[in-house]
Amino acid sequence: MKIVINKCWGGFGLSAVGEEEILRRGGATSDSWEIERTDPILVEMVEEDSSLYSGSSSRLHVVEIPDGVEWFIHDYDGQEHVAEKHRTWA
Repeated sequence: MKIVINKCWGGFGLSAVGEEEILRRGGATSDSWEIERTDPILVEMVEEDSSLYSGSSSRLHVVEIPDGVEWFIHDYDGQEHVAEKHRTWA
């Protein structure tokens, strides 16, 4: 499974060109907060040219994980990584 994350401080987002392109390719929305990170159109765009489609405060990157893994995106000041879900107690 491929997942798009942000790899710099600031936060996930598409550039204006990226927002237009995802709509042109048949994406459901141009609102970065509503785009599924596994969306095949988004993944394809980031693999083609991350610098063109990344927003002004983002550096988008595709992470590939094994199918069937329960995952979530961990965010620290906008910089993200994918982690496997597990139980924790405090």
